[in-house]
Amino acid sequence: MQNENEGRDHVDRLQAQWAAELPDLNTEPMAILGRAYRLSNLVRPSIEETFASFGIDRGEFDVISTLRRSGPPYRLTPTDLYTLLMISSGGLTHRLDRLQKAGLIQRERSASDGRSSVVGLTEKGIALAETAFRADMASESRYLEVLSKQDRTALAALLRKLLISLEQAPPSDPA
Repeated sequence: MQNENEGRDHVDRLQAQWAAELPDLNTEPMAILGRAYRLSNLVRPSIEETFASFGIDRGEFDVISTLRRSGPPYRLTPTDLYTLLMISSGGLTHRLDRLQKAGLIQRERSASDGRSSVVGLTEKGIALAETAFRADMASESRYLEVLSKQDRTALAALLRKLLISLEQAPPSDPA
């Protein structure tokens, strides 16, 4: 006797429950967005564990990786950072304090405008950003081994198409 859940995932089971309760409702969005949300929740602990093994949290990694991928000289203004990271200036300040204490970043007065400051990676910060990112990509790659190269390419293209449409859409009214 075959298990009734074989070949079905959590989202399939949720959709079946809703179909029984609200048979007139199209739950197709759950098939895509619900799975994306569930995937994110399932891989988050592993990602956080990877960064913790380097003595940083995900938010701190976001800061040093943003600085690292900005290219030499690996410096940005705090305004650029919190805009790119989509966090409050207060949230950024807390992260910067921890990163500076750890010797991963330095804050300096801007050479072009003495009223503003610049945040830059130290050599230690550059090395940690690269090492942690390589470890994270190796870890995340293991999750994708179940998909063929062709499947990964197709999935990435479809997700890109959806994301572009959402990024370009005007903010929606939550009501």
